[in-house]
Amino acid sequence: MALREELLKPIWHAFTALDVDKSGKVSKSQLKVLSHNLCTLLNVPHDPVALEEHFGDNDLGPVSNQGYMPYLNKFILDKVQGGFNKLEFYKMCWTLCARKHRPKATQSVTDESAFKLWTVFNYLSEEKYPLVIVPEEIEYLLKKLTEAMGSGWHQELFKDYRVDLDKKQSGLSIWELIDLIGSGQFSKGMDSATVSMAINEVFNELVLDIIKQGYLWKKGHKRKNWTERWFVLKPNIITYYGSEDLKDKKGDIYLDENCLVESLPDKDGRKCLFLVKCLEKSYEISASDKKKKQEWIQAIQTVVNLHKFKLPAPHKEAQQKRRTLRKKLQAEQQEMEQKMKELQLANETKQQELEVMRKQLVDAAARSIEEEKKRQDTHVELQDRFRMELEREQLIRQQMEEQVAQKSCELEQYLKRVRELEEMYCKLQEALDDEKQARQEEENSRLLQARLLEEEAAKRTVLEKLHKEQEAAIKMTEAEKKELEHIHEMKELALQDAMQQLEQLERERMLALEQYERMTLNLELAANKTRSWKDKVAQHEGLIRLIQPGSRNPSLVTNWGPASFTQGELKQREKSWQEKRSTSTE
Repeated sequence: MALREELLKPIWHAFTALDVDKSGKVSKSQLKVLSHNLCTLLNVPHDPVALEEHFGDNDLGPVSNQGYMPYLNKFILDKVQGGFNKLEFYKMCWTLCARKHRPKATQSVTDESAFKLWTVFNYLSEEKYPLVIVPEEIEYLLKKLTEAMGSGWHQELFKDYRVDLDKKQSGLSIWELIDLIGSGQFSKGMDSATVSMAINEVFNELVLDIIKQGYLWKKGHKRKNWTERWFVLKPNIITYYGSEDLKDKKGDIYLDENCLVESLPDKDGRKCLFLVKCLEKSYEISASDKKKKQEWIQAIQTVVNLHKFKLPAPHKEAQQKRRTLRKKLQAEQQEMEQKMKELQLANETKQQELEVMRKQLVDAAARSIEEEKKRQDTHVELQDRFRMELEREQLIRQQMEEQVAQKSCELEQYLKRVRELEEMYCKLQEALDDEKQARQEEENSRLLQARLLEEEAAKRTVLEKLHKEQEAAIKMTEAEKKELEHIHEMKELALQDAMQQLEQLERERMLALEQYERMTLNLELAANKTRSWKDKVAQHEGLIRLIQPGSRNPSLVTNWGPASFTQGELKQREKSWQEKRSTSTE
């Protein structure tokens, strides 16, 4: 679609919106404001002098569309160089027409989605005014929306709808299209958010020429660090932003036929790497998985091939093919209609000729009857003279009847040929319907195959994820098992050490017990020896020890007298000594 035709469609919407009374004309003041806004948005130098001269006070009444077109072409559209913001231009024209044709009380589609549908309508509509979208383009748009929503295409439902649509002949306007999509007839079971997302996806592809977009990791040229960016691929450029809201633009990668995209092996801990080579720079990019990596490589390679072979974008090429096919079918249909008209005209001409011949025969028969009456009224003598003439006249009549029969046979053959042509036309129509059905079945099989491939890829991703989780669990279990074996070995060693210490303590206890028994025996021997020596001394020196009251508890008596502790206290001290010794040994 040329830039002039692309701009004329939104301007036509704005012009018709300013035409309040539907007279085909707009006031000069409104056209001045519209022209000034168009110059501002399209980056065209505004010439107020030319504007005043074109809409001078000497002109009477408002200006029609034909009257505004010369100024629009000469002072605005011829000066457009590109580089302007198309979305701002579209929104200005949309604001004018939506204010008039889209009341808030009857909104079934959001304003943003309606605006995007309006731009898509301008892209798909025919270049004839008033703008309408034909049934083939309606079917294409509904298919794109249902695919974006992830639901199946209902061909039978659209056939029933097309029967009613063909009665209109011309197609649907933008407001009828918005009502059709908002009615949910072809999006049953889908919420408004899903429909809006599908409209946004179709808008990005058809209007903004976005072939692919998504998050990728990019390696820096100076710091050599990896940062995540939102990449947007268009037919001639890759733009990357800080996030998907497209506000923080980080850079551009310009694509042409000299660019090259190739896969890279994993390195520096990065996987799914690929390289985009341009004349001035090369860009290392990393995807999240192999599937996305392959999709981006194929998409970028497709754009490079488009530049290399000087081809338009895929959706534009598809639109051109649809229009070419539609024009071809229309030409064939017009040719068939012209042939049918020619056959009908020839048939009418033949019928007129036969009617003239029939009238001539009737007139001849009437004349012959009159002549016969005249001959009967004449004299009997003239009968012999005119008998030969009568026979000749009868012969002529027979020849004329034969000619009439021959003409009737030719007419029957001609009618048979007309019927054969009609049957051939019906068979041709059936063949065209069969071809359309075959194309539809092929498209359905292709979509089914694509869906099966996507499901297989999703299942494969899930299986790989489960396999990785299983390996991680096995590794974790082995680590825990090794740790438990280590702890068990440590406890076994500790238990063996404890058993050895217990045996050592038992041996020490036995040695202490034997030492205690020896000491007890030595003590008793010493006590007996002391008592014997004390008796001897007492007897020798004559010392007599007075008997004194003693303690109730049995006490030890040494050769020096009563001991300072009893037998119980001795056992308590012996027990305390044993405990301290065992503690020091541990």
